This record gives sequence, C-alpha cells and structure tokens, in this order.
Amino acid sequence: MATIGSFTKIEDGFTGQIVTLSVQARNVRIVQDPRATGENAPSHRVYVGRAEIGAAWSKRSNEGREYLSLKLDDPSFTAPIYANLFDDEDGEGYSLIWSRPNGRRD
Repeated sequence: MATIGSFTKIEDGFTGQIVTLSVQARNVRIVQDPRATGENAPSHRVYVGRAEIGAAWSKRSNEGREYLSLKLDDPSFTAPIYANLFDDEDGEGYSLIWSRPNGRRD
C-alpha cells in the first residue's frame, strides 16, 4: 500500500491532491452526492476541476473506523485506481491509500 494523496475536510467533503508517477492532480474534490439512493450507490463523487474522475462509498472497518473507498477512472488511465481515504492518526488531515483490487499482484 502506498499513500497517493493528501486531503483536508471541507463543508461537503474533502479537497486535496493525488500524486503518482503518472497522475499529478491538484485541486481534487471528493464531495457528497445528494442524488445517492440505494445501498450500492456511491455516497461521494470525485472531481478534478469540472471533470468527474470517480466515485466513493462510505465504509466502516472491522475496528469501527470510518473511511471512503474510492474508484478513480479516466480515459488517460491504463486501469482504474482503487484507494481508501482514511483520517490521519494525528488528526491533521486525510490520506488516500492506494490498493490493488482483490489482492492482485500485477
């Protein structure tokens, strides 16, 4: 797992940046989706500027820790990016942690 982003809380979600070898996205916003209905609908949408690049679902870990599970995708990506947004233990912000789906080791 690797930290690929850092975020701060805003009124309707989070704002921050995502940085990888191929992605340099500033002004990323993860905002609550007021249209979300149904248990499988994303609770948040992810934007860079006006472009929607993903969705996020509210989750709770086995330890009771709340986090967002994100799926990011864009035509410029070779594959979707899966990551989780957790609050930092120091309470200063939020970290976006990258993970491979289903434990794959491509």
